[in-house]
Amino acid sequence: GFRPPNKARPYDLVGAALFGDGAAAVIIGADPLPSESPFMELHYAVQQFVPGTQTVIDGRLTEEGINFKLGRDLPQKIEENIEEFCKKLMGKAGDDSMEFNDMFWTVHPGGPAILNRLETKLKLGREKLECSRRALVDYGNVSSNTILYVMEYMRDELKKKGDGAQEWGLGLAFGPGITFEGLLLRSLASP
Repeated sequence: GFRPPNKARPYDLVGAALFGDGAAAVIIGADPLPSESPFMELHYAVQQFVPGTQTVIDGRLTEEGINFKLGRDLPQKIEENIEEFCKKLMGKAGDDSMEFNDMFWTVHPGGPAILNRLETKLKLGREKLECSRRALVDYGNVSSNTILYVMEYMRDELKKKGDGAQEWGLGLAFGPGITFEGLLLRSLASP
């Protein structure tokens, strides 16, 4: 049933304003056919729970739908913990000289505050999170599948750049608790 806004649950309004509906799909394979054209290789994946953040992102499925409760400290908690997480992930590329701006970035946008703090903390060039910002503007935060919209925009960007594109990239998303999801990606895109 419908549950109207209530002063006792202000986070319902935030969730309703920030989250939307959407659907996306991806095909993952290990041995592409000659007719297929993969655009990214998944080199490494890792998940990490940030201790002490169990209540920062909380989503409950009820008969009224998904009710999200987002802590005001979510962007701050991500900012405080993301640099070390990204460095560990980058280390799996085997190139110790690689810096954050040497990579392409596919980041679940979450919201503008998360992107702004990530950009500032990691000293990323403004263009690094452009695909994430574009997905947020075009679709909003449609929960987990938003990262696939970001990856679609990144695929197009990598194709445009061709041989001039960065070879390595990071895919990041944030989930309940706060759980960091990280992918080390290698571009296979060609014009």
